[in-house]
Amino acid sequence: MSVGAEDYIDQLLVKKYAEEKVDNHDNMESMVDPEKMMDAMNDYAAMYRNMVNLKQRLNIACYAINARTARYTKTRTQ
Repeated sequence: MSVGAEDYIDQLLVKKYAEEKVDNHDNMESMVDPEKMMDAMNDYAAMYRNMVNLKQRLNIACYAINARTARYTKTRTQ
């Protein structure tokens, strides 16, 4: 199996796009400060982590309350 253009249409496409220029992102200045973006992402992650922790603690508390207030009755099994 060869790599590259095998038929005429592929060869034309290779010729067409061989000379295309692309933006060099290393030379572009970002509209968003990367430090501010990282701080915002870190804040969001910390808030999400706290919410998950709170949900787990709330589930444990609700389970304990339900276990204390549960009234079990015996049923006849046949």
